[in-house]
Amino acid sequence: MLTDTKRSQFARVYPLDGLDVTWTSGLWKERFDTCAESTVPQLQHMFESKDISHVVENFKICAGESEGDFDGTVFGDGDFYKWMESAIYTAYKTGKQELLDKIEEYVALIAKAQQPDGYLSTKQIIGEMKHNGVSRMGDINDFEVYNFGHMFTAACHHKRMTGKDTFLNVAVRTADYLENLYAEAERLGEVKTAVCPSHYMGLVEMYRTTGDKRYLNLAKRAIALRDSVKDGLDDNQDRIPLKQHDRIIGHAVRANYLYAGVADLCMEEMDEEYLEVLHKVWRSLVDKKLYLTGGCGALYNGASPYGNFFIHQIVHQAYGYEYQLPNITAYNETCASLGGVFWAYRMFQLEPEAEYFDVLERMMLNTNLAALSMDGKRFFYENMLRRTKELDFELIWPRTRSEYILSYCCPPNLARTVAQSSEYAYMVSADSVWTGMYGANRANIRLENGASFVLVQETEYPFRGSIRFTAEQVKSAVPFTLKVRIPGWAKSGFIRVNGQERKITPEESGTYQEILIEVPEKMDVQLLLDMPVRYTVANNMVEETAGQAAIECGPLVYCCEGTDTEAESLDDLYLDLKADFQETDFDIEGRTVKALETEQYCLDRSGFDRKALYQTLSYQGMTKKPVRFIPYFAWDNREFGEMRIWFPIAYIE
Repeated sequence: MLTDTKRSQFARVYPLDGLDVTWTSGLWKERFDTCAESTVPQLQHMFESKDISHVVENFKICAGESEGDFDGTVFGDGDFYKWMESAIYTAYKTGKQELLDKIEEYVALIAKAQQPDGYLSTKQIIGEMKHNGVSRMGDINDFEVYNFGHMFTAACHHKRMTGKDTFLNVAVRTADYLENLYAEAERLGEVKTAVCPSHYMGLVEMYRTTGDKRYLNLAKRAIALRDSVKDGLDDNQDRIPLKQHDRIIGHAVRANYLYAGVADLCMEEMDEEYLEVLHKVWRSLVDKKLYLTGGCGALYNGASPYGNFFIHQIVHQAYGYEYQLPNITAYNETCASLGGVFWAYRMFQLEPEAEYFDVLERMMLNTNLAALSMDGKRFFYENMLRRTKELDFELIWPRTRSEYILSYCCPPNLARTVAQSSEYAYMVSADSVWTGMYGANRANIRLENGASFVLVQETEYPFRGSIRFTAEQVKSAVPFTLKVRIPGWAKSGFIRVNGQERKITPEESGTYQEILIEVPEKMDVQLLLDMPVRYTVANNMVEETAGQAAIECGPLVYCCEGTDTEAESLDDLYLDLKADFQETDFDIEGRTVKALETEQYCLDRSGFDRKALYQTLSYQGMTKKPVRFIPYFAWDNREFGEMRIWFPIAYIE
């Protein structure tokens, strides 16, 4: 979910307008095109279907256009608003007038469903109509305010893209309702948690869009009132006051949304204590609780590891203990990683440091893209790091992607993020352009110092490390600074400016390098990042990966599927630290990815009982077998079978 922070007092950089950046080739263009042509229509069908999600039907019942009872999930309204963002964005970028017209029909339907006092959540409205006992704000797990928050964001997005006030007018009335609700709660001292707080980001964006400071003040009040919740839970991050948070805990989606919202507030009204909290919980995530793939929230269910040891709190979809990062049962809800992107994106605007985009890019290219099938029609809710052929217990969600899952929050969240991905390509400040997530694109640049031109980025990134920047259509030849990100994984390479070349040193890894462009018309900047295949190991406190390594190349995590080796089981493969890798173009579902082909050791398992809990070690030797590794984002698009990222290491001379 993106922002408009050009006038935000404490934002040091801000994004370009979404229509000013277009992917031109490569992975991100392919993913955007698939989203526009496949994912957005697929989701529209799901939301329109009475027999699948019942979401649009719920709005029709509220609007008096249909008869029936509420059906589907309590957060279906919010999921639909997320889809609307993806539909608006892709329709405008691709010129689909029919879809734009349909969106206006949906806006009219939503406006008709809204209650006279501004309230808008379909389950409760239908409950009031049917007198079935369902009431407003009766259960925090009915996600009413979550629905409001995503509506605020979608309405601001609609205004930003279309210039129309129709949807924004609906959002304004609901925000006014929420303002009265918070005022009454504060007066009575009966403050409830608003789970999965999308409304913090939504209200700040309402302020940016309308200029009405009431909405900024409301966001500020909503965040402050968290400390007044009685009997708060680690699950919702409200057991202790917000300014005492020093590590990341609880429901991963709720945590990441919370801290993204606090970062949004800090861009408008700086609070040094809140900023200190953001730094502490960010370090807790990145240093001790983040998966290699950028996945967030390791556990489906677990007891809170903090607080009173004898009164454990059940935590759902949670960050667990430090270094608690299982592979087979890795939960990693897609929305949590998407929330991590929203948070990192806002932290960068507060503090333009390379680490934030390093983490954002890791999440986007690995977990987030892995959650979407190559054809754009099937989705993961959870994102495991290892799949076995058989499992002696059931996971809460399927071990392969599904077209529709009951908790349908992740697919539209993923769709809007992929649709808007070009807005992660650059940030700008008064006289500088900051590179963000790399990919071939064209961007219309207009800086405050008067510089105006089209910035062209040519690259095959993330599969290749050569990135070239040139300028076209220079309207104002004012010098500017290009700040290029040297990713944290890049330890060597070159920067070449108009033929003059200098080496990238290991000390420059994870930094921005400034290049003064004095004559934009003659600009020719080449960033050459060396991309050797590398073995990555985890901290020894990560018990499930002890003695193992993973394969990475550039920003991509690689995995192996059972279909890509002759080994009987992936459990038999051991990594040869001296292996040579051959890069090859490999086709999966009609899309080309860079695969890594090599030979790895395969353990002779003769006489080994794969089902025994314990048995005597018997070593029969090892042989070399051909193995193909593919980007993690491309897995589960072929036959069902094993998948692994982490493999034991063979130390053989």
